[in-house]
Amino acid sequence: MSGGTGIKDTRSVSDLEEDLKQNSERDLEKDSPGDLKKDAGRDLKKKQEKGSDAHTSLYRESLAMHRRLGGVLEVASKVRLHTIHDLSVAYTPGVAEPCRKISDDPELVYLYTLKRNTVAVVTDGSAVLGLGNIGPYAALPVMEGKAIIFKEFAGIDAFPICLDTQETEEVIKAVKYLAPAFGGINLEDISAPRCFEIEFRLREELELPVMHDDQHGTAIVVFAGLLNALKIVNKELSELKIVISGLGAAGVAIFRFLVRAGADPARILACDSKGLVYEGREKGMNPVKEEIARLTNPGKLKGGLENAFPDADLFIGVSVGGIVTEDMVRSMAKNAIVMAMANPVPEIMPDAAKRAGARIVATGRSDFPNQLNNCLSFPGVFKGALSTCARKITPEMEMAAAHALAKVVTISELSEDHIIPDPLDRHVVPAVAKAVASASLESCVARKKHEDKA
Repeated sequence: MSGGTGIKDTRSVSDLEEDLKQNSERDLEKDSPGDLKKDAGRDLKKKQEKGSDAHTSLYRESLAMHRRLGGVLEVASKVRLHTIHDLSVAYTPGVAEPCRKISDDPELVYLYTLKRNTVAVVTDGSAVLGLGNIGPYAALPVMEGKAIIFKEFAGIDAFPICLDTQETEEVIKAVKYLAPAFGGINLEDISAPRCFEIEFRLREELELPVMHDDQHGTAIVVFAGLLNALKIVNKELSELKIVISGLGAAGVAIFRFLVRAGADPARILACDSKGLVYEGREKGMNPVKEEIARLTNPGKLKGGLENAFPDADLFIGVSVGGIVTEDMVRSMAKNAIVMAMANPVPEIMPDAAKRAGARIVATGRSDFPNQLNNCLSFPGVFKGALSTCARKITPEMEMAAAHALAKVVTISELSEDHIIPDPLDRHVVPAVAKAVASASLESCVARKKHEDKA
């Protein structure tokens, strides 16, 4: 970083590569068990080396762009100030009139200001991508990127808010203080388990749509892909044996979403960096994992991730790269579905999973088919919620988003390599937004239409 701050960026591309590698192995929000076998480790290393040149090129190009532009986001005016009259209407003295209107009826803030179409993208920098706890300054480029996705895909004005605190109560307090200016709050890259309390409290204490994208955005996209995958393999959700690797923000939200949708928790095995979760386990537990332990793994199966794979129908990985071997996939049930979403290296590479017998494979990467990318969910969810000035984002709205996203892929388009729309598919946001808006009305969280009757 350079410019007026006087802060110099001394980190090289190789430094960033090393940080990604090291942080992907830390027990932050994306837990996973065990070590790779030696042969799998060598195979993973080859895959990493093969893709490193492409990643390095992208890192350099991104760095150059951010330096040239000074970031990727700017604030633009809706009006031009060519004359004193223009200034007097947009600012003082004219602006006093909308102020008086809103003072008399605070709900009119949705009619006369940017609030109705503006989202705060809030982070504390504690769990940023694969880089880990890099703090609020280093998190800013990611939040800028998130903001331009909101604008480009959904026409929503979004602004990055990077908080210089990682104290749960301070984060909650800061967001509440900022809330009057925003129509919605998108929480981003906040580490588990703190993220669960922060989101829960804000949803309870604010009359605004609040969503932690790492949780619900991921869960929506995963379930949408699963809905379409099940059509191909001809299996029912309630009958699936499911393995989840990683019990951070994404893994916990996916678990809860699947159960709400009809999956049998007794047929789910969840694994973190300490191994399989079961009731009574003491090491590495927290209240959220204890909740999952009570519902899953009734046989109290112990050990590592490999013990969960035999006869599994579905593997969902939100953990670390290279922890799943071909032998593990080979032990799964016929027509198995593998969703390996660790980035930049999946839990198992798609070609290896296919070679081992998986019928359908999805990852979080753009260079493989079936990319499960959060940008398929959060723009449409917030656009739908903002369109009705919703007070909340409800489970019904999230479920409606997942079903709408799945339906963007038509029956004629559906295939093993196309279970989810492309991240740039412009049909996605309108479809998801319409479903979410309808669900907000049905959930009775939409505000009344705002009219100035004076």
